[in-house]
Amino acid sequence: MSRIFRAACALCLILAGPLRAESDAPVVIELFTSQGCSSCPPADALLGELSKREDIIALALHVDYWDYIGWKDKFASPAFTNRQKAYARAAGSRTIYTPQMIVGGADHLMGYRPMDLADLIQAHRAAARPVTLRLRRDGGGLIVQAASERALDKEVVLQLVSYIPEKTVAITRGENAGRTGRYSNIVTSLTPVARWDGRTPLAMRFEMADDTPVVAILQETGAGPIIAAARLR
Repeated sequence: MSRIFRAACALCLILAGPLRAESDAPVVIELFTSQGCSSCPPADALLGELSKREDIIALALHVDYWDYIGWKDKFASPAFTNRQKAYARAAGSRTIYTPQMIVGGADHLMGYRPMDLADLIQAHRAAARPVTLRLRRDGGGLIVQAASERALDKEVVLQLVSYIPEKTVAITRGENAGRTGRYSNIVTSLTPVARWDGRTPLAMRFEMADDTPVVAILQETGAGPIIAAARLR
């Protein structure tokens, strides 16, 4: 089977959604990208398709280290560059690239690799999930609840993520000059709000506008694996 045909098949599987529902817990996919990166548009488009799936939480984190080329990414933040660097340190790597996808906080994919991504999505969906995480809105507030079947092996951090569902940007300078980029699930903030060891149920309330899309992530400290995630669109 040719590589192109296999890639097309993998892309079809990704876009079609899960063949079977191994788990109710969504898989978090973080794309580190930049409007100034000429290799990023295919990955940006793929993330846009992934953002439509209910079993996946697809997040675009725009980094700022491409800004010097001549185009300042309007969504870039040094905080997202630091998050990518933390993932690299956790993996024992000294180098960061775009585009890069991190699946479940654990598996790293450099470049546009739909075949490998399809395999990783299925693997993460099949994994056991001892932690449940739920979100609900309550009179202008956000209620976050989590419970674990057992005490966790490592402490986890609860992070709240705000994002813009979609934006289109006309790029006039840099490597993508003349292109119009369409971006999905653009992260605007990723804020650690609590630590948790799983010994007792977690219940917290945060003030938040009712129409704000939000994601909650429970992740092992030190840019470790994501053990649970939930979303309110």
